[in-house]
Amino acid sequence: MESEKKYYTYMLLIENGALYCGYTDDVERRFKAHVSGKGAKYTKAHKPLQIAYVKEFETKSEAMKEECRIKALTHSQKLELIEKENISSL
Repeated sequence: MESEKKYYTYMLLIENGALYCGYTDDVERRFKAHVSGKGAKYTKAHKPLQIAYVKEFETKSEAMKEECRIKALTHSQKLELIEKENISSL
């Protein structure tokens, strides 16, 4: 039987205007980890303000591939993606 677990690619708005991209199986838990300084080296040094983008996937592999694709985008392209998905307005 296949697992019903979902995976997500997400972007966080950082206090300096940057965007942080990652993947997880629980966006809220991961965001709380980032805010508390335990999520990633980058977000430990740069405070995340909000979740700006979330996309759901059936597999971890798909979420990781989307993370890599997003990380290759320019900052402007990431902002366009956020606006296009209408998840959050920056």
